[in-house]
Amino acid sequence: MYKKIILKNGLRIITVPQKESKTATVLVLVGTGSKYETKEISGISHFLEHMFFKGTKKFKKPKNVAEFLDKIGGDFNAFTGEEYTGYYAKVSADYLDIAFEWVSDIFLNSIIPLKEVEKERGVIIEELNMYKNNPMMYIGQLWKEVLYGNQPAGWDIGGTKETVSKITRKDILNYVDTQYNAKNTIICLAGNINEEKTILKVRKYFKNIKTKKHKDKIKVIEEQKEPQILSFYKDTEQTNMALGVRAYNLFHKDKYACDLLAVVLGGMMSSRLFEEIREKMGAAYYVKTYNEADTDTGNIVTFIGVDNSKLEKVIKVVLKEYKKIANKEISEKELKKAKDHIKGKMTIRLESSDSRASFFAMQELLQKEILTIDNVFAKIDKVTTKDILRVAKDIFKNENLNLALIGPNKKQFNNLLKI
Repeated sequence: MYKKIILKNGLRIITVPQKESKTATVLVLVGTGSKYETKEISGISHFLEHMFFKGTKKFKKPKNVAEFLDKIGGDFNAFTGEEYTGYYAKVSADYLDIAFEWVSDIFLNSIIPLKEVEKERGVIIEELNMYKNNPMMYIGQLWKEVLYGNQPAGWDIGGTKETVSKITRKDILNYVDTQYNAKNTIICLAGNINEEKTILKVRKYFKNIKTKKHKDKIKVIEEQKEPQILSFYKDTEQTNMALGVRAYNLFHKDKYACDLLAVVLGGMMSSRLFEEIREKMGAAYYVKTYNEADTDTGNIVTFIGVDNSKLEKVIKVVLKEYKKIANKEISEKELKKAKDHIKGKMTIRLESSDSRASFFAMQELLQKEILTIDNVFAKIDKVTTKDILRVAKDIFKNENLNLALIGPNKKQFNNLLKI
């Protein structure tokens, strides 16, 4: 179970006790990310995330920042998404005060030294190079581009070499001032914690958080009337592909049906596409279908690393399975397997305090509503085979199809994109 309170300044605090755990996690989640950026400062949310580790009023140097938790074996990091940025520390429950001190200091007192900004610029550009040189990673970005094009939803979360090269320290400080404030922030504490004492600690450590207003994100424009293809030529021994359709956002009533649909198609090793493409054809090592849902966008996509010579056959197989599931109701047995798979994976994942913190805080941030694990399971259990068929019929249409490719392919596949 959990408890949520809102302070007078708008700061939200969520506590998720887990007495059987030996760890505790302090997670600070801010409602800002790459969808909140303009083209000129694309990548600034991610840049800022890096800079919070480069020195504070207390921890003067990057080494001091890391060493404070290294010396107790703490797990600490940060992450940036399209609609959120997070900072966390996971420690042995005995060291909770140290985690509070560390997270609050980097969040409220980072000095963002000019010298470190210039150094980290190079680090981030190398991070962008790393992703672009790894087709299995970069295909995810290409998939976003084919869906959304030249708007924040289609841009790389890390920005581009050009934008990262031009972002200044002043830009970063302005961004902090605009987006990082009490009403736009959630602090979630999970694990072996005392709720009352923990809330008092939040009040103590985060008493100086700013109370300004923040800017909202730019609305996503979705325009598609026919299948779209985006191909990136790279001389590789396999082609990485993403083939899928536009679907539903986080608030849609059929969100859980989409989750189950993706699992049936390619969400487990005994799923339809895994069996067809890896086990029967031997054409790929990884085959995975996801339902991706944000506050204003959604899609179902299958990612595959495929033998170059079998690319066309594999595309046809994926489309065949999309068509099949949109025309014939799945069995009760297959639906039960998908439900039990999702619930089992979620149960395993939420054994850890950091996963629990993320589970509850993300819901509050993105959906403004928190469901317990049992609440989620109940919604999953309500989905029927008829719901799966209805959703599949609605989304698997020719005009919704999109294909992204990375590999040594010069062939055009427009004529193949038909269901």
